[in-house]
Amino acid sequence: MAMRRPILITGGAGFIGGEFVRQCVAASQPVINLDRLTYAGNLDSLAAVTESPLHLFVEGDIGDHAHVSALLQEHRPWAVVNFAAETHVDRSIDSPAAFVETNVVGTFRLLEATRGHWRQLPEAEQRVFRFLHVSTDEVYGSLGPTGAFTETTAYAPNSPYSASKAASDHFVRAHHHTYGLPTLTTNCSNNYGPFQFPEKLIPLMILNCLAGRPLPVYGDGSQVRDWLFVGDHCRAIRLVLEQGRVGEVYNIGGNCEMKNIDVVQTICHCIDRLVPDLPHSPSESLITFVTDRPGHDRRYAIDFSKLTSELGWRPQETFTSGIEQTVRWYLENTGWIDRVASGGYRQERLGLGNPREG
Repeated sequence: MAMRRPILITGGAGFIGGEFVRQCVAASQPVINLDRLTYAGNLDSLAAVTESPLHLFVEGDIGDHAHVSALLQEHRPWAVVNFAAETHVDRSIDSPAAFVETNVVGTFRLLEATRGHWRQLPEAEQRVFRFLHVSTDEVYGSLGPTGAFTETTAYAPNSPYSASKAASDHFVRAHHHTYGLPTLTTNCSNNYGPFQFPEKLIPLMILNCLAGRPLPVYGDGSQVRDWLFVGDHCRAIRLVLEQGRVGEVYNIGGNCEMKNIDVVQTICHCIDRLVPDLPHSPSESLITFVTDRPGHDRRYAIDFSKLTSELGWRPQETFTSGIEQTVRWYLENTGWIDRVASGGYRQERLGLGNPREG
């Protein structure tokens, strides 16, 4: 019965949040989608569900306590899933204040509004209510050549972005332990897939490769990331939301560690195979090494054995299958890309600069 009530999804017009919205609607789960529509929020990505009676979009800010409280009171969701965040490391280095405001203060205000709503629910509804906070493996810092992050790895964030996410994680934990709010936290590895904003590493490389532009790779390209297909990530979040133990943290990884340079070369080979008549092929000739960014973490790797042992989840996609789906999507959706590149989706222009990892 509780499952027939909606989920309040924050940041549901973004890359990962949008995939979660589409999965929920496909599963007949009603959603209230709250998004501030910053530059990375794109309603074009929700075209498939815009007309669905299961999807209600509301423009707004998670930091607006009164607005969030009113939505909770009106729609009485059985869960809140928080994707809303500033997420790009490079931007956090240039402008850290926005990350503190959204990721720390915004999450705190969302928690407070949710706590006030949850306390007023009947006991039966309190028991099924959940607040799930979507976070990142970057809160754990950087790894050496071996080992992997577990849910008990000490936090050691190295960028303003990861520091702001670490702070938000701590507030979620505190709201559970202090007030009893039934929370869950997921920490994921690097995401990729359809609808990803073109400043991120993988879509930027795909689009630059197709256009014959340089493929900028930070440093020597030997930074290692664990890559997770966005569809797999959202399937894991749905499983944690429905079956995870209250108060727990679950790591979500793709079981796919790769050096950045290997990721770029894989994309090049995939594009050369799918688009064999490119005048500038082989596409690897476009690779250009650029100055590394400050404090660039060397290696991330996720141990998601807790999620597998408790809930039976494993990623369905390999990097090979996931990257082919992704490249094909960008080849087939030039209209979406053009509107992002031109700023048509939000009436202002956006540039495609150096790569930002997913």
